Amino acid sequence: MLNLEDIIEEAIQKGASDIHIICGLKPVLRITKSLVPSKYPVVTEEDIYGFYDFIVNGSVENDELFKKDKRLDTAIAYKDVRLRVNISQMDNIPLFTLRIIKNELPRFEDLGVPDVIRRMTYQPQGVILVTGKTNSGKTTTLNCLINDINENQNRKILTLEAPVEYKHKTKKSIIVQKEVGIAGDSLSFHDGVRNALREDCDILVIGEIRDKETMAAAIDMAESGHLVIGTLHTKSCAETLDRIINFYELSDQAQIKYLMSALLKIIVSQRLIKSADGSELVMVPEVMVVDNVVAGCIRKEKFSVSEVEDAIQSTKDKGSQGLINVLAELYLKDKITLEQAQAQIEEKNYETLDKTIMQLKSGGVGRASQQL
Repeated sequence: MLNLEDIIEEAIQKGASDIHIICGLKPVLRITKSLVPSKYPVVTEEDIYGFYDFIVNGSVENDELFKKDKRLDTAIAYKDVRLRVNISQMDNIPLFTLRIIKNELPRFEDLGVPDVIRRMTYQPQGVILVTGKTNSGKTTTLNCLINDINENQNRKILTLEAPVEYKHKTKKSIIVQKEVGIAGDSLSFHDGVRNALREDCDILVIGEIRDKETMAAAIDMAESGHLVIGTLHTKSCAETLDRIINFYELSDQAQIKYLMSALLKIIVSQRLIKSADGSELVMVPEVMVVDNVVAGCIRKEKFSVSEVEDAIQSTKDKGSQGLINVLAELYLKDKITLEQAQAQIEEKNYETLDKTIMQLKSGGVGRASQQL
């Protein structure tokens, strides 16, 4: 019978980010975005239920939750490493996806995310959003921000996570980390945000804004004088705004546009893609700083994604970064290939990418002339 700890050990040694365990297949490791078979043999049904018992670890609440919902998000520890675990099922047999959480957070300056987002955490109130698809590094960026605040500011930080991944220790700030879920510290993100109003925190971190109720509670929190940092699963800054607006009925959208234009400070939309040589992952951050131009776009009766994208391009002096500009710079610095850059945008924007590359070349940004 296979030992889950042996598989985890192999994954750590090989620098994997995720482990996929499915009955009838070898365990599979995700290494630099690629799926690589483990050295261990095919997983049997007996192995699966042994892994299930190891992960659930006698928790009646988690066992009942999985049997009821056919899914479970939890966390486990191996030696000094934490792993985020999702259990779902196929053909009535559990399957597991384990995310390895690194012990050491990278330095913020090594993330590849512009410093403007870190500076925004000094705001006394407002909304900061870190967005991107799954596996885009949102959680790492979020926790690097928390760590930076903890080291440099005197604030009370309250986090709502499902599950808690990085365990922070109090430094200059007080940190309260709450796990969301039936077996956790708060039943839902919405409940946790509502209660945070009574917990005298300065900064609220919401692991995931999934619905209108959580978004509305986050806005109430920001309106009442707090800084709210949250994440959404969206692929661009403009799409993030569109998603938030469409949480609401048409009759309520004018009000939410006004509130977001006043409270939203910055959106960073992240992507992680392989480097040109395939040896590492490269951060591709689109950044929208909300100034008067962007705020005006948000408040318009007819919201336009293209207008927001144009506004991002026109507010570079405030710290905004358009996706095409970032891709062009990464290409000119030999970080990614032209084909990789094109894969991140629609075909109709290829010509704009080419023009941007030519403009940057003429402006003195040469191939491999500097590091990000």
